[in-house]
Amino acid sequence: MTEGGKILLVDDDPRLRTMLVRYLEGQGFVVHAAASGVQMDRQLEREYYDLLLLDVLMPGEDGFSICQRLRVQEPHLPIIMLTARGDLSDRVQGLDVGADDYLSKPFEPQELVARIRAVLRRSQDLRSSDPTPGVLVFGPFRLALDSRSLWRNDEKISLTDSEFSILHALASHPWQPLSRGRLLAMTHGNDTTPGARGIDVFISRLRRLVEDDPSEPHYIQTVWGRGYVLVPDGGDATPREQGALPG
Repeated sequence: MTEGGKILLVDDDPRLRTMLVRYLEGQGFVVHAAASGVQMDRQLEREYYDLLLLDVLMPGEDGFSICQRLRVQEPHLPIIMLTARGDLSDRVQGLDVGADDYLSKPFEPQELVARIRAVLRRSQDLRSSDPTPGVLVFGPFRLALDSRSLWRNDEKISLTDSEFSILHALASHPWQPLSRGRLLAMTHGNDTTPGARGIDVFISRLRRLVEDDPSEPHYIQTVWGRGYVLVPDGGDATPREQGALPG
């Protein structure tokens, strides 16, 4: 996460987008903007974000629908919903579909910043409360974050920096398909030297290290049209991908 956090703002009002982007950047956040759910999807394919600011009333797919599907596609992404409708029923609906917080327009920018920071703190606290900090486990494997090493039982498996970074990204988001572009952004930031297709090479290398049969992978699976997903129990990712991904 960047010092303030990397935020994606989704709102169809261009004046509000411009105002919020400038204000939040002045508060130390990195902010990108999208005018619709379609633009948002493109951004999420290319970039990793720490938090989503999501307007409710938009043409096409509304914020409630977007939030509901993101809870399947991006279960770990914190979401704050923004709306001109302040009715209790709307706030309840927003929280019911998976929003982490809900703020009614008009609002004071300072309050928005306070809520963003509170949600980011809660998200960080959840990640840091893992019962085995510093170790990610899948199947018979343990990925040790401090030594940047992979273990199968008592056998150490050597990883290059890129292999470790990609496996770390996948293991940190189990059951969550990650596109080539997203993996590239998460592991190489602004350096796009490996290229999105270069991710395929690293995935092939990792499969040779962790799969009994790399041609029929159980742990690092492909979800066609979505990307790669780590399946901790080596089962079938398809049923979860079709709507039962844990949130």
